[in-house]
Amino acid sequence: MPDKQHQYSVKVTWTGNQGSGTSGHRAYSRDHRIEAEGKASVIDGSSDPSFRGDPARWNPEDLLLASLSACHKLWYLGLCASAGVIVQAYEDNAEGAMLEQADGAGQFTSVVLRPQVTLAPGSDLDKARQLHHAAHEKCFIARSVNFPVSHEPQLRIASAD
Repeated sequence: MPDKQHQYSVKVTWTGNQGSGTSGHRAYSRDHRIEAEGKASVIDGSSDPSFRGDPARWNPEDLLLASLSACHKLWYLGLCASAGVIVQAYEDNAEGAMLEQADGAGQFTSVVLRPQVTLAPGSDLDKARQLHHAAHEKCFIARSVNFPVSHEPQLRIASAD
């Protein structure tokens, strides 16, 4: 199958002008809205609270972590469906580490995905665990970042009630 190019577009609108624009670092809010054509919801964003952001809003770091987690989950569920592994529940408690340098620049240094997966009775735990490795190898977002993304899945078989 030949390679295919995919295009994505979003609109980010700064909503934090408090009357004097960016006349000073404390003169404006970091608030913004993220939207895309055809999407029902708008995401209210800001910067991380340590960078004068609103802690009640999503920040770019949160969204990067969520993208990595969701991409892995989607690949994992699809691979499980193809392999006959029945997933009944999936929840990830992902964590990321970002290093801020003295000049204010920074970068993520690592992300750990910690999916808790409940499988149907009779499921093959070894196969289910191997599929996490395959999902990691295929995840578009994980393949696009320049820091390590690891996964520590916790798998359990549901009781046959």
